Amino acid sequence: MPASVQRSFLPPRLVVMAMLCMGVGSITTQPLWAAAAPAASAPDPLAFSTTQPDQLPPLAPARGAHGMAVSAQRLASQAGADILAQGGNAADAAVAMGYALAVVYPAAGNLGGGGFMLLRAPGKQQSVFLDFREKAPAAASATMFLDEHGNVIPGQSVTGWKAVAIPGTVAGLEDVHRRWGKLPRQAVLAPAIRLAREGFVLETGDVALLNTSTEAFRKDPAARAIFLRPDGTPLQVGDKLVQKDLARSLEQIARHGADAFYKGPIAHAIVKASRKNGGILTLADFAHYAPRELPPLTCYYRGLEVETAPPPSAGGVALCEMLNILGGYNMHALGLHTAPALQREIEAMRHAYSDRRDLGDPAFVTNPTQHLLDPAYAAEIRAHLPTDHAVSSTSLKAGEASAEKPETTQFSVMDKDGFAISTTYTLNGWFGAKVLGGNTGIFMNDEMDDFSSKPGAPNMFGIPGSTANAIAPGKTPLSSMTPTILSRNGQPIMVIGSPGGSRIPTIVLSVILGVVDYGLDIQQAIDLPRLHEQWMPDAVEIESGAITPKVARTLEHEHYHFVPHAPWGIPEGILAGSPRLTDQTTGTSPYFGGYDRRHPGGAAIGE
Repeated sequence: MPASVQRSFLPPRLVVMAMLCMGVGSITTQPLWAAAAPAASAPDPLAFSTTQPDQLPPLAPARGAHGMAVSAQRLASQAGADILAQGGNAADAAVAMGYALAVVYPAAGNLGGGGFMLLRAPGKQQSVFLDFREKAPAAASATMFLDEHGNVIPGQSVTGWKAVAIPGTVAGLEDVHRRWGKLPRQAVLAPAIRLAREGFVLETGDVALLNTSTEAFRKDPAARAIFLRPDGTPLQVGDKLVQKDLARSLEQIARHGADAFYKGPIAHAIVKASRKNGGILTLADFAHYAPRELPPLTCYYRGLEVETAPPPSAGGVALCEMLNILGGYNMHALGLHTAPALQREIEAMRHAYSDRRDLGDPAFVTNPTQHLLDPAYAAEIRAHLPTDHAVSSTSLKAGEASAEKPETTQFSVMDKDGFAISTTYTLNGWFGAKVLGGNTGIFMNDEMDDFSSKPGAPNMFGIPGSTANAIAPGKTPLSSMTPTILSRNGQPIMVIGSPGGSRIPTIVLSVILGVVDYGLDIQQAIDLPRLHEQWMPDAVEIESGAITPKVARTLEHEHYHFVPHAPWGIPEGILAGSPRLTDQTTGTSPYFGGYDRRHPGGAAIGE
């Protein structure tokens, strides 16, 4: 049985977070803009049910003697921990968690979507990066979401069957299990099948997620029958969610593997529903889908090897560029969230997000990755960075401010042998395109919206859409997903990743800085209030408690502009060998897990 479970469901009480500071900085316990702060910014779709980060009570990381599983839904974390307890390895546990999340976290967990997985097996000198993101159907075109006048048709890339790209999750999970798993396929799918067939009792976080899409459920008879009460009202805490159609789909995959999804009855049902409702998916699209293995991006920070996502993710590029820039400063000496430290951090964010311009699917475009990750380039940036005033975003070269949706999910796992896996996968928006694949019980993605619908036309920020991310048949859209593994002397010591759309790289950056530079344990680093700057718009978004009034006044005097924002991101992290990063942290057991408590329902469960 699992040795340790960390979870919380009740609204946390207001407590002092000065323990996060550890003598190297300070965190205010009062929101800078008082109670009205979150309303000062636009509503965040990810803020389905949130607790302000500076209101979280102290919580020690979960401890596992033989492994650790962390996700945004406790039942999925439990599935991973149970698989480890049965003798499965990290690959078995990750696959079990991926399938389980499709049942218990249906807003973002998925069979009808796709994602990225970074795996570092024991004794290997490099991680394997697996891209099982969705791809544009063969009938897709660069102008498919434009009217006869060349204008974008509102909503068509977001809702309905034209928004659906070819799903990759099942192909990716089955590839991982075939190459690295130890247990039979039926064993790793068993938790998901049971949860779908027998149902599970809804708790606060589950209901909050379902409530994001009540109206969409009412419009779809199949969804209405599953996700609403018989009278059409939303499901409530204590109700049981049973998904028999999804259970049958999972049982077919357990028996026949990926072929059941891509060549069998599941594919036929999804394509039939697509054709009936104006979509463009074909059986050939499904039959030709395959995940791909790519070399991970590698950079170094404070002597640690950082492996992360390459293009078609722009997230890994941004993360490594920010780390390269900040590596030239003594962030520990500057202090946690002090004005000098935040000034360097904000400018590193600004430059990295500007430099994400024109990144895209490497099968279609040439990406300037080597240049952007060159330490000499980071040194050149530092040489021109002022330390006493803000850089004007308009002075930097044009790029694309991503409109990528934040509704994604992350799960992390390590086993007794140090096998480390970080996975981020998504339907794009909550419940994707809001359509079910016939009688399969599978929600379909709206990933076509992650392409540039009209390259060259200004987006909501007035920034031209990237031609590198234009729609093309078989192409993978650009993403910010940034599954990451940190290693020392060839041994993985930290696993991290998060949802959050364009904010993902800065979320991962915050956790890494908290652990590496400021000595926080993995739970404290995840709890740490965040800030985000993405070049355009040039305002700095902040969570409650991220900066003190004194620091805010100093930076505002230097022409930084802060915008309060509701809590964002849901990182899930693991440290191996110690709850904090120390010189003795070598990647061996025990394992320590941290999960994001801003949103209810998650858990770090040790085996």
